[in-house]
Amino acid sequence: MTTPSSTGATGGAAFLDTLAAELAVDGEPVTEALDAWSVRTPLRVFIHYGEHGLDLSYAEARRATDTIAGNLEAVGVRRGDRVVVHCRSPYAAALWMFGIWKAGAVFCPIDPELSGELLLQQLGTINPQLIVTERACLPGLEIVRRHLPYAPRITVHDSVGVPPPHGFPEIPYARFLARALPPQIGAGPDDVAAILHTPGNTGRPKAVVQRHRWIAQSTFLLRRLTTPDDVIYSDLPMHTVYGAFAGVARAAWTGATVTLWDRFHPGEFWGRITAAGASTAVLTDAAIPWLTSAPERREDAANPLSKVWLHPLPPTHADFARRFGVDFVVAAYGQIESGMPVAAVVEELAEGAGTPPPLQRGLTHEQVVRVCAHYRVPVVPGHAVPRKGLLGGPLPFLDVAVLDEHDSRVPPGTVGELAVRPHLAGLVVQEYAGDPLTTAEAMRNLWLHTGDAVVRGEDGLIHFVDRVQDRIRMRGENISAYHIEDLVNQHPDITLCGVFGVPNGRGDGSSDDDIVLYVEPDPGKLLDPEALHAWCAQSLPPYMRPAHVRVLVRMPRTPNHRVEKHRLRRHFLGLPDPAGPLVEQQRPTFPAPRAALPSGSDGFNAFGPAGLTAIPPALPPGSGGR
Repeated sequence: MTTPSSTGATGGAAFLDTLAAELAVDGEPVTEALDAWSVRTPLRVFIHYGEHGLDLSYAEARRATDTIAGNLEAVGVRRGDRVVVHCRSPYAAALWMFGIWKAGAVFCPIDPELSGELLLQQLGTINPQLIVTERACLPGLEIVRRHLPYAPRITVHDSVGVPPPHGFPEIPYARFLARALPPQIGAGPDDVAAILHTPGNTGRPKAVVQRHRWIAQSTFLLRRLTTPDDVIYSDLPMHTVYGAFAGVARAAWTGATVTLWDRFHPGEFWGRITAAGASTAVLTDAAIPWLTSAPERREDAANPLSKVWLHPLPPTHADFARRFGVDFVVAAYGQIESGMPVAAVVEELAEGAGTPPPLQRGLTHEQVVRVCAHYRVPVVPGHAVPRKGLLGGPLPFLDVAVLDEHDSRVPPGTVGELAVRPHLAGLVVQEYAGDPLTTAEAMRNLWLHTGDAVVRGEDGLIHFVDRVQDRIRMRGENISAYHIEDLVNQHPDITLCGVFGVPNGRGDGSSDDDIVLYVEPDPGKLLDPEALHAWCAQSLPPYMRPAHVRVLVRMPRTPNHRVEKHRLRRHFLGLPDPAGPLVEQQRPTFPAPRAALPSGSDGFNAFGPAGLTAIPPALPPGSGGR
């Protein structure tokens, strides 16, 4: 195993100069790379849009994005203006992203599923010069229009026939289809490239202002592991860094093909991978249970997917890799503010034991190891990853530290907050738009504070522990909601769970929190909160047992499939939810057991249909066994 240096040192100014030169050669911004590949390999497919079977070559992509940029200039969009892209089609969003950058403007994607107050907040923070949208999104935009300080111009990329009525000043989409040359703006790495919103796992989403060099830094390792021969698979939304940058922008930088789909579909995933010849992808950990729950087949590993960024690294990564023949898994810390400051490459399978040689694309095992050694990226055997949460070692662009509450570095083995400092300009978030106080707090003492609690081992590898604000106070110590969730997710009938702490309210002077557990059961399963209390009493240590349990029909998720805990807190406290109410599952009712039959012989046990869970009798609600 190769490991990082204990200090995270990068090798000095000469090494950083070399990295800066590499970024420049790659192309800063990425539009330079797109145009270069359009000359070197004009007929190679840049985007395959799987939903409609469309192929767009590099030469065609250059012409289309040049045309968008030239017409943006013609309608008055200037350098630094903000353009919102609010549409479901990743194909349209990808072309507009590059066209906006070529015009020197700022790409501001907004989740097309947003509506009401949340949509209003994001539009109000961005103050766009133009909104690119589609017919299905117009009604939601019209509802919030009257509450905006002004009505920005819109254009509807799929406008066919009469559009739904609205009060926005509209630029006909045909105006952007007339052939035009892009403006000669000379955008540089320090220019603002994008404003993306944080997922909102723990609170109201914040508008993160990113420069072009941020995108280059955040995708650097993935690009070094990608070749023009690779095919990148992406079904992640274009309003996320994973879809827009780790997917589409990475392809443009490396001359690879990216195959785009509107959404993840577990039943179609491997068919898509095989049909496209996809060799690399970004998968969230939420996708893994869906893929592994399908019945095993002898041919599961007969697919071309050999390199996957699993975000975050799930405990089942090795089983997933063995079953589906994945050679390498990238474990990393990926964040919208700090990019990718920490990473490792997990070598899951030996060469020849994973992806079948006839389907192999891109770098060989030896080449992957050589790339990692050059950039000082740890390479870890799959069997040597002992627990969930591996993030890796520091990458060379940033100084990485684990800090205490006074911003002093903590020794190995001590939990602290992950913080970073850039070695080059433009590598981290510039600011939170419209929120100078939060910006100052995040960047206090010349560190960008990530808000995540981690621990660094003696080997220099960093492991995730929890969100700092998700730490739960118990017995005078902090315990990890993440750890509790990991244990609860082992329940056979739970799809997803979320844990957080609330003040106990007992008035006894104790600083202990009450633990609140929300769960979503597997499809078709019913869970009784009292039965779940009992399961927790059997399966969790006393200090981790929840005092309160709620069962939802569906957990609120961010676009990256993370639990929106701030919405769970509002639901628990009885506060209104701007995104809409959460629906609790009705408690199952079961007939009383017949005394003449043995327990469970009539198809029922204390917790419902036989086979759900076999656990001791339920504890009283709220007791949690404590």
